[in-house]
Parts: sequence; C-alpha cells; structure tokens
Amino acid sequence: MSNPVVSQQPGAGGYGTNVQTGEWSTGLCDCCSDLLVCALGFFCPLALGCYTADKYGENCCLGCLPGGLTAMKTHMRLTYGIQGTVCNDALMSCFCGLCDLCRMAREIRIRNGEV
Repeated sequence: MSNPVVSQQPGAGGYGTNVQTGEWSTGLCDCCSDLLVCALGFFCPLALGCYTADKYGENCCLGCLPGGLTAMKTHMRLTYGIQGTVCNDALMSCFCGLCDLCRMAREIRIRNGEV
C-alpha cells in the first residue's frame, strides 16, 4: 500500500480564530471609543485586567500576575490572527500598559458583539 501524498500543510488558526484581519479593531489611543472600558481603566486598572481576562475565558487573576497581560495579549493576537511579536507585546505592556489593556478589552468586546 502506498501512503497518500500531502500537498498542502495545515494552516494556522488552531486557536479558534475568529476574524483574521491582521490588525487590531481599534488603535492604541482610541480609549474614548468605548467609554466603559476607558472609565474602568482610568479609575481601576486592576478591575479592568480582571474583567478582560474573564471575558477572554481566562482566570481573572491573570490580569494581576507579572507578565500575565503580555501572555494574554500574545495568545489573543494568535487567536484573532493579529500581526505582531512577543517582544512587541512585552514592550507595549511595559511602556503603554494601560492603553494596551484598554485596547485588549475593546477587542474582546467588539469580537463578542458587545459594542
């Protein structure tokens, strides 16, 4: 018996890919496009981290752990087919953490149809 020839490798998207646009739905500084996320991020960023992790299907404590938001952002990018690198994720979380967290929360709300 001969083995079948594989002519095409399986594609990416094994993470439950939704819409693969290659870009975030909103920009890093579009905080006012979702006032609930903006207010929660401004007044209580820990609560926003817990809310975002919970809405993404992770343990709500992930948003409070060192490196947790970077890990969640990297997984989110892979799941949604958004371009980027782990290094860029870490740098954005470190230097623009609050804006980056707000963007992740907006992305989840947009993709879940809540906005």
